[in-house]
Amino acid sequence: MTLSIPRLIGHRGAARHAPENTLSGMRTGALQGALWVEVDVKITRDGVPILMHDDKVDRTTNGHGLVADMDFTQVRALDAGSWFGPDFRGERVPTLAEAIEAARFLDINLNLEIKPCPGREEQTAGIALSMALNLWPADRPPPLVSSFSTEALAMARTVAPHWPRGYLMEEEPADWAAIADRLDAATINIDARRQSAGSIAAFRATGRPVLAYTVNDAQQARQLFQWGVAGVFTDTPEGLFKGLTGKG
Repeated sequence: MTLSIPRLIGHRGAARHAPENTLSGMRTGALQGALWVEVDVKITRDGVPILMHDDKVDRTTNGHGLVADMDFTQVRALDAGSWFGPDFRGERVPTLAEAIEAARFLDINLNLEIKPCPGREEQTAGIALSMALNLWPADRPPPLVSSFSTEALAMARTVAPHWPRGYLMEEEPADWAAIADRLDAATINIDARRQSAGSIAAFRATGRPVLAYTVNDAQQARQLFQWGVAGVFTDTPEGLFKGLTGKG
């Protein structure tokens, strides 16, 4: 499958400008010109796919505790916006279903990062992607499904074999290329801070586009693009675009 990858992808929506992994964040990313936004997907104790990065709700809501120990009704009651600023007071943790509908309305694509709670790698990917397959509009390109968890990506290949998968890495294992082949990964997603011209060349030699996270500095982005990176995840899509083009 040939992916049409934009150079700038909103990270958790537009994490510098709106609370991450919220519908407001998705809207802000789209308003700033992002054609794709990345969101993190977990499941609650009762198996509802939601947008949430951390294993605990503490950092991005007014609640406390582990997502894996909370039912959806408990998560839904939390305020996911006040921590970021008063303009977002009352923002709720969205479901994956709501995120898919928002992406359709906003005319953007998604990078669904499967971010499982410990021990729930296959379960999270299976539940989330089974739902996403049923809800994703047939007339739109499929989302990119990524994860640091190879177990989650293997399940993604089983559940949604025709959806592209992104192999996310922080510190690359020695056999990373073999793992990417085994998972039939469509992209290699890497930590921008750890890269060099040589490492990017090695990733690209597999024939896969390389995506780098998280890039908010125009000089860093230029260097990565010169090395051959196809796209970068950014907390500030509009700001990075202006920095790259000299506009604004």
